Amino acid sequence: MRFVLDNSVVCGWLLQNQATAYCDAIAQRLQSAQAIAPPLLALEYTNVLRTACKRQTILAFHAQQMLSMLAQLPIEIDTSVPQPAQLLDLALRYDLTSYDAIYLDLALRHRLPIATQDRDLAHAAQVAGVGVVAD
Repeated sequence: MRFVLDNSVVCGWLLQNQATAYCDAIAQRLQSAQAIAPPLLALEYTNVLRTACKRQTILAFHAQQMLSMLAQLPIEIDTSVPQPAQLLDLALRYDLTSYDAIYLDLALRHRLPIATQDRDLAHAAQVAGVGVVAD
């Protein structure tokens, strides 16, 4: 089963204070399934790692190792980016940030559930009819 992967789950793989059983379940699922994500995903988790380095929660060397690990996961990057007007429409309709709206747009276009720990995005995915990946 394919699914859309949100950065909130990836953060749980990278940072101990954000790790949850749900993140672990999605990591297990990746052993037999493929995730799809917008190009924004890499920017988001790279920024999370940068912030962790700045706060001295992790060393830059470890952040680079994490980036290498993530690059090897079966995550397809969907390069078709929606028009800003489409994102604004989704963001307003479902009360999301434009960043979260891009994940919802991807899920809607591919008719796939979203793996997310973000409460607002999960609610929007349920209301929009694509749903959330269960743990």
